Amino acid sequence: MENQLAKSTEERTFQYQDSLPSLPVPSLEESLKKYLESVKPFANEEEYKRTEEIVKKFQNGVGEKLHQKLLERAKGKRNWLEEWWLNVAYLDVRMPSQLNVNFAGPSAHFEHYWPPKEGTQLERGSIILWHNLNYWQLLRKEKVPVHKVGNTPLDMHQFRMLFSTCKVPGISRDSIMNYFRTESEGRSPGHIAVLCRGRIFVFDVIHEGCLVTPPELLRQLTYIYKKCHSEPDGPGVAALTSEERTRWAKAREYLIGLDPENLTLLEKIQSSILVYSIEDSSPYVTPDDYSQILAVLLTGDPKVRWGDKSYNLVSFSNGLFGCNCDHAPYDAMVMVNIAYYVDEKILETEGRWKSLLYFQGSEKVRDIPLPEELVFTTDEKILNDINQAKAQFLTEASDLQIAAYSFTSFGKKLTKKKKLHPDTFVQLALQLAYYRLHGRPGCCYETAMTRFFYHGRTETVRSCTVEATRWCQSMQDPSTGLLERQQKMLQAFAKHNKMMKECSTGKGFDRHLLGLLLIAKEEGLPVPELFTDPLFSRSGGGGNFVLSTSLVGYLRVQGVVVPMVHNGYGFFYHIRDDRFIVACTAWKSCPETDAEKLVQLIFGAFHEMMQLMNTAHL
Repeated sequence: MENQLAKSTEERTFQYQDSLPSLPVPSLEESLKKYLESVKPFANEEEYKRTEEIVKKFQNGVGEKLHQKLLERAKGKRNWLEEWWLNVAYLDVRMPSQLNVNFAGPSAHFEHYWPPKEGTQLERGSIILWHNLNYWQLLRKEKVPVHKVGNTPLDMHQFRMLFSTCKVPGISRDSIMNYFRTESEGRSPGHIAVLCRGRIFVFDVIHEGCLVTPPELLRQLTYIYKKCHSEPDGPGVAALTSEERTRWAKAREYLIGLDPENLTLLEKIQSSILVYSIEDSSPYVTPDDYSQILAVLLTGDPKVRWGDKSYNLVSFSNGLFGCNCDHAPYDAMVMVNIAYYVDEKILETEGRWKSLLYFQGSEKVRDIPLPEELVFTTDEKILNDINQAKAQFLTEASDLQIAAYSFTSFGKKLTKKKKLHPDTFVQLALQLAYYRLHGRPGCCYETAMTRFFYHGRTETVRSCTVEATRWCQSMQDPSTGLLERQQKMLQAFAKHNKMMKECSTGKGFDRHLLGLLLIAKEEGLPVPELFTDPLFSRSGGGGNFVLSTSLVGYLRVQGVVVPMVHNGYGFFYHIRDDRFIVACTAWKSCPETDAEKLVQLIFGAFHEMMQLMNTAHL
C-alpha cells in the first residue's frame, strides 16, 4: 500500500496538461494601445499621426468585428493560436528551413571532461548517445520533472516533440509527423538513424527489453564508421532536406514514385528516435570563442543532416558534439533541457560511463543485430536534385557571418547585485550597440514564453521601446549628465520588465494582431489598412524585425539562429553567474550589417551600463 501511495504522489511529466488554462485573447483596446506605443521609435510626428488615425479607424470598424470572431474561435479551442502559428511561422514557409528556420548549438562538454581530441569521436559518441537515450526513456516513463514557476506548472507538450518527430514537405504546406508515445500510451519507435558520408543506417536501441549499453552502441557506431570509411560515399539523399520546401516535396514524391520501398525507408528516418550525424570535420572551439563550432553545426555537410528532423545529434572527428534541430515542433528550451541533463551526467561520471555503479560487469557486448543500411533506389534525376540541393545550401551557408564570444568581466551575479534584471541588461546593451552602429533604433523581437497556457509557445516582446530609445540617445549626447543617463536607463529597464511579464501572462499584442489578420483572410475580407501601413513592417510587424533575439537560459547551453531579414541580425545568448555568452549572425552579402562589430559594441555597452550604476549616484 505504501509503495502504491508513493507512486501515485509522484508527478508525471504530462499530468497537468488537461488542467492548464486556455490561451486568452487580450483586449482589443489594450493591444492597439501597446501597438501604437511600439511604433513610436520608428516614426516622425506626421507618420505617427497617420498611424494613430488608421488604428482608431480599425478599432471602431473592422477590428472590432474581427476581434469578436476571434473570441468566438477561442471559445471552441483551448489554444486559438496553436494551429495558425504552426502554419504561418513554420509549415507554410517555403524557403529552405535547414538554414533559415533550424536552430543549432554546441554541447558544453568541451569546457570540462571532453576538450577537442582527435580519435575520440566514436567512444564519446557511444556515451553521449546513451545519456540521450536515457532521457528518452525518462520521457517515455513521464519522469522528466514538470517545469514550474513557483507552484504553477507550465505546459510540457513540446517535450513530446523532441523524439521520433519529423517535418514532411508538402507542395504548399508541410506537416509534422510525431511517432513518440509514452509507455502508458503504447509502443514508441525504438530505433535511431545514423548518417555518415552520404549513407544512412538504422538500428534498434532496445535489445531483449532493455536499453543497449555504451559498449554495444560503440560496436554499432564502429561498424558504420568503418564501412563508410572503407567503401564509396552514398548518394546523400539527406541533402534534399536542405532544399526549398516545394522543390523538396516534389523530389520526395518523385523518389517514392521510383520505388515504393523508398517510402518505407523515409518513414524509418522520420520515425527514428533521433538522427545521429557522424561528421568528418573537426571545428575549433574554446570557452571564449564559439564561432566556428556554431558555424559548422548550422552550415555543415547537408549530406549527413536530416534537416527536417526534430533532433540531429552531430558528432565531429575531434570528439566535439552539438545539435541541429527543426524549429517547427518545439522551441529551444526543450533542447536546452536535454543538453543540460546530458552535460550534468557527463560531469557526474567524469566523461566515462564505467564510473556508473550499476554498470559493473556489463562490459560484455551482447549479440545484437548489426545496423541495417537504408539504400534508396535512385536515378540520374534524383542524383542531380541532390547535387543541386547541396550546392544551393553551401552557397547560401557561405553567406552567413557568425560571431560568438564570451564576455567574462562579470555576469548574472553582479547585475543582480545592482538589482538589474540580467536578461533586460543584455537586451538594452543590444539596443545601444545597434543604435551606435546604425545610427537609428533597431526594431527587435525577443521571445517571451507563454507556457502558463495550454500548448503555449511564444509571444513577442518588442525591446525597442520609447524608453530604450531615449536612453540610447542620452548615451550619444555628450551634454547629458551621468545621473540623467542612469535614470533613463532604469526607466528602460522597468518598461522592458513590465512588457516581459505582460507577454508571458497572455497580454502581449503581436500574436493578437496576427490572429485578427488571419481571421480577415479566412473570411475573405480585404487586408485591413493597419497591416499595409508602412509603419507596421518598419516596426517589425509581419516578421520584419531587424533584431531577432532570444535568451537561451541560465545554464551552460548556447545556440544560434540566422537573422529574420536580410539586413538584420540573429542574436541568441545565455547568462551565467560570471559571464554572458552571445552568438550573433548576419548575412555577409548585406553591406550594412556586421556581426563582429555589433558584438564588440555590446560588450562595450555592458561595461558602460555597469559604470553608470557605479558612478551615477554623484
